[in-house]
This record gives sequence, C-alpha cells and structure tokens, in this order.
Amino acid sequence: MNICLHLAFDGTNYCGFQVQPNGVSVCQTLQDALEQVVGSRPDVKGCSRTDSGVHALDYVLNFHAQIKMPLYRLPLALNAHLPPDIRVKSAEEAAEDFHARYSAHQKTYRYRIRNSAIDDPFTRAYYHKVPGKLDVAAMDRAARTLEGTYDFLAFCAAGSSVAAHGDTVRTITRCRVEQQGEMVFISATADGYLYNMVRILAGTLLEVGQGKRDPDSLPALLESRDRGKAGPTLPGKGLFLERVEYPQP
Repeated sequence: MNICLHLAFDGTNYCGFQVQPNGVSVCQTLQDALEQVVGSRPDVKGCSRTDSGVHALDYVLNFHAQIKMPLYRLPLALNAHLPPDIRVKSAEEAAEDFHARYSAHQKTYRYRIRNSAIDDPFTRAYYHKVPGKLDVAAMDRAARTLEGTYDFLAFCAAGSSVAAHGDTVRTITRCRVEQQGEMVFISATADGYLYNMVRILAGTLLEVGQGKRDPDSLPALLESRDRGKAGPTLPGKGLFLERVEYPQP
C-alpha cells in the first residue's frame, strides 16, 4: 500500500531531509526506523528536500510497503526507534498515485528573527538574532511585492541544478512579515521553492528592515535575475516548514 506519514522534526543535527553523503539526514534516520519496524527499507518520497538545520512542524512523505500492523499503531512503533528530535505524528493510507512532493499544491515556510540584543536560552536554536531595531512595516510592504508569478533566480543559490536548467519561475500566493513582541516572522506560501530561496528572501527583507534597501526595489531585483544583488542567505536554524497543502479529493 501507499502510506503517507506526517512528521515534525528539529533539524539542528541533520543535513536536511534528503539522504546526502556529507552527513546524517532525517530521511536516512527514518529509513533506519522503518527497517526495524517494517522489515524493509522502502524508497521514501518527501515533500521537500529542506536545507541543513531547517526544522519542520508538519512534513509529509510517502512510501510503498506491506504493513502487518494497523496503521494507527505505526507512529508509536516508529517513534520507539527514532531519536527524540524526530516524531511521526500520523500515518494513513494514500491513493496509489499520491506523491508527497509532486501532488502538493503549495507549501508554507516561516522564518523566525529575534529582534533583540539578548538571546532566549530556551529557544536560541530556532531563530536568527538581529539586535538593531527593524522597520517591520517596510519589510511587510516589500514582502507583498513578491506575491505573484515571477522568475526568482535572484533568490536562488548559485550552482543550483534547477537554475542550470532554467526552471526558476515560481508563484508566491502570500508573503508577509509580522511582529509579535521581540519576534519577527517572515511567512511565504508558494507552489514551489528554489534552493535557499526562502533564506535569501528573508535576508533581503531583513536588509529592508535595517534601512539598507528600499522596500520598493524588489521588483527590479527580480527582473535582474542576479543573485549577487539580493541579500544574504540567513542561517537555516530560523526556518520552519509549517504546512503542505494538497488538492481536496
């Protein structure tokens, strides 16, 4: 059967979701647990690769396997073989043609910035600290100019294989910046993302908030298709995959 899992994970100790030769990945760790529980090592399809250190509140994946136990027991069985920074939240049977990545309608990421000179000792692994006061209204104004269908090559890391093939057009349906106390949240919902796209987008909006960039300059930046003209790539630890949406059956 085709099985769909929902995960939550702290990406601090992982090189991302996708299996890679340069470190331990979330997928590899999950497959180790599946091998213990299911007796096989199925090919796992994840909804997103995710960068090193990036976290997920609701990550979706699917795989094909024969499961002898009821699916409602699978999360607990897998969690017994997983480290505490990866949790399986739920398991369900999916349609045979369901693919966690290609069936996705859109994904929402949120970048967390702590606008304070002082770290929070309990959550410091889950945000990027910026001590100077930020103009959040200007950041939000700039973020809204990114909503729509554009070529986002300027927000793609150099050397991306996708960029090499020229497939850099994406649609952002919602991009906003809001502040809650000392925390500033940059949220983006899109049909897909380029390599490091949200982290570069966040770094560019941060420069707007610091007064280093005009909030109305982003359309011209997109037209330039020049990564060198965009902002820095912010650290992965501040980025969370919040949710993945699929068309209703």
